[in-house]
Amino acid sequence: MKLLRMIANLGYGSRRDVLQLFGEGRVTDAAGELLYADDKVEHARVRIDGEPLDPPSGLVLLMHKPLGVTCSRKDAGRLVYDLLPPRWRRREPALSTVGRLDRDTSGLLLITDDGALLHRIISPKACVSKVYEATLARDLAGDEAALFASGTLMLESETTPLAPAQLKVLAPRRARLTDTEGRYHQVRRMFAAVGNHVEALDRVAIGQLTLDGLAPGEWREIDAGTVAKVFDPPT
Repeated sequence: MKLLRMIANLGYGSRRDVLQLFGEGRVTDAAGELLYADDKVEHARVRIDGEPLDPPSGLVLLMHKPLGVTCSRKDAGRLVYDLLPPRWRRREPALSTVGRLDRDTSGLLLITDDGALLHRIISPKACVSKVYEATLARDLAGDEAALFASGTLMLESETTPLAPAQLKVLAPRRARLTDTEGRYHQVRRMFAAVGNHVEALDRVAIGQLTLDGLAPGEWREIDAGTVAKVFDPPT
């Protein structure tokens, strides 16, 4: 791929903007030698104003999504993309969240520009486990775990029962739930179905991938070995 297209695809600007970078002598190799728009150079060798390029396509980010931000590109208010460098909004292929967490749910969120990986994770056939911790409005009755694991629970407005899900009681009003489906607002609707209400909800793991100390609003790039933990069943 020619440098002009590579740099534009990373969000540094339109092709006209990037041509201006070349014209101003701001695009060089690691040794400081000028590079040109038609050059074909390895990503790792390119510098803009002496700084390495942003990560190439195939990017996967692990984010601790805070409360009050949404995963949509169109909703009003703060978006998860606002937590990333501004020019990353212009990357091609575009960055997208792997599934969604609603505004009132915090925790582990993956963001990627790898469409094949995204669909592999969210595909129902993959049965990827998502682990949530819920704080509830009322004490657990004691029979929720058996019902959730039964594979017979039917949510309102649904026509098929939920797949079995695992519930672990952490405290009278706190529980950890592991599911493999990810239906719309599934965790909240499951507790509503047994007469309870979720007051706070955090996703703490996908497979064996955890937040690993990330504070709310923080994110980091992860490699293929770390991404592979998504497909491992939780311990």
